[in-house]
Amino acid sequence: MAELLIKNGSVFDPTRSINGDVMDVAIRDGRIVESAGPNAKVIDASGKTVMSGGVDIHAHVAGPKVNAGRTMRPEDKLFKSQAAAGGYRMEMGFSIPSTFRTGYDYARMGYAFVMEAAMPPLHSPHVHEEIHDTPIVDEAALPVFGNNWFVLEYLKRGEIENAAAYIAWLLKASKGYGIKVVNPGGTEAWGWGLNCLTLDDAVPYFQITPKEIVSGLIETNEALGLPHSVHIHQNDLGNPGNYRTTIDTLRLAEGVTAKNRFGREQVIHSTHLQFHAYGGDGWGNFESKAREVVDYVNGQKNVTFDLGAVTLDETTTMTADGPFEHHLNGLNHLKWTNVDVELETAAGVVPYVYSPSIRVCGIQWAIGLELALLCKDMDRCFISTDHPNAGPFTRYPRIYTWLMSRKFRDETIGSFKYSDKVVAATEIAGLDREISLYEIAQMTRSGPAKALGLKDLYGGLSPGQDGNVVIYDIDPANLPSDPSKLEAAFQRAAWFIKTGEVVVKDGEIMNHGNKRTLWVRANVPENPQVKRDIHDKFIKDYTVGLQNYEVRDYLAPNPYVIEVEMEA
Repeated sequence: MAELLIKNGSVFDPTRSINGDVMDVAIRDGRIVESAGPNAKVIDASGKTVMSGGVDIHAHVAGPKVNAGRTMRPEDKLFKSQAAAGGYRMEMGFSIPSTFRTGYDYARMGYAFVMEAAMPPLHSPHVHEEIHDTPIVDEAALPVFGNNWFVLEYLKRGEIENAAAYIAWLLKASKGYGIKVVNPGGTEAWGWGLNCLTLDDAVPYFQITPKEIVSGLIETNEALGLPHSVHIHQNDLGNPGNYRTTIDTLRLAEGVTAKNRFGREQVIHSTHLQFHAYGGDGWGNFESKAREVVDYVNGQKNVTFDLGAVTLDETTTMTADGPFEHHLNGLNHLKWTNVDVELETAAGVVPYVYSPSIRVCGIQWAIGLELALLCKDMDRCFISTDHPNAGPFTRYPRIYTWLMSRKFRDETIGSFKYSDKVVAATEIAGLDREISLYEIAQMTRSGPAKALGLKDLYGGLSPGQDGNVVIYDIDPANLPSDPSKLEAAFQRAAWFIKTGEVVVKDGEIMNHGNKRTLWVRANVPENPQVKRDIHDKFIKDYTVGLQNYEVRDYLAPNPYVIEVEMEA
């Protein structure tokens, strides 16, 4: 790796409270260092914005439901596809891009890491095959636990040690990173044709409630000391009036203190919060409740969230919330597929069009932006689209621009068919705040890196951190008045250096870089009961043998394994 010196850039590094200072950044052997030697290759960043590589805390980029979407939507494969430049691989797809386009587009935007946010453990080899196939960007995956039979049974009996031992085993078997919860209890209830829309709805057969599941998994997560908090998709996603269930769920974290050695202070991460901040009792009086939700989060230091911002595109929804996808299909009557994953989870896929001509879509768009504009701590509020559910991740630059420009927001509102009704149902028209470049760096770099327990690797430009540096052709002293130019600059970085190697120059891919897969090994005391339970259930209930379940090491290339010890 060449030694690099990035000179005279306007640096934004919230980890060191650096806010646009003109300074140099040096990289040696793939890491940020204090200074460069006389033979370092010099990159002149004068008049440009310099940040660390981006960190995406929540996206669906690998695994069986992603491939199901690709299969059922051949029109998406053709939509906005392009031939590769410079001899690299063909790129295709828009809302569900190919693995190659996924890696290339993240790199073009200057992203170093993405979290696959819902891995069905049974299909974890498939997930890791796709991660292996995705170039440049580092990845990890969160196994889903909120509807897992082992977890439901252990938590019903209050057996936290057994739940912890099982989760530790499954993280190792699936090469997973942490605890993901999707519609706790509701996806299992879907197997009986039901759902859990409130925290007190009992799961059929198991007779455990979402409240008990979430509380038990928070306790288990802290007992294990995992790097990331419980990552939760709350019950009642996408329905008018669901903000009450959202706040009730977040209240389960009150009084709980994070116990880990990774600098994480939070115990719960609420994902794609836009879909959980709805008021009204039906679509006729559907309205924003972003303020009520964010006011609660602003007062609770142990909660983080990502936006799930709507981008007003044709896209493909996909989630382990099977009953929601069935409900969505009943609304739009487009293609639909659902699948049950044995003892673990389920999933559904439905195409969707967020049209500016539809009142509800305009309100959803406004809610996603309101959540950020009303937040007081941008180190706990992260940019996402719940890719591809509210729109493709390639629209992140557009979200930055909406947040940074009141003018652009007003122009967008003016393009809506029912702009007056969108304004009446939201606060977006009255919010003058314009997010700064420093706050963008918090929402896309330092904040998510810290929340994931990865602040020693990503999110900043301190000596010792990974040499992930992006240079945008944006002069902080003279921001473009044309929103499209600001978006274009974020879309295709002038330079992106990934672990010390130049992978993007002038928006074009130059190198496949040094990719890593991250996963967690949780060390717990030997637990004979859990070992016996796993053996018995695989014989009795699974369609695969235990010996064929675990992800083989060769599927996790260049691994970065994080070790944790269970609390005594």
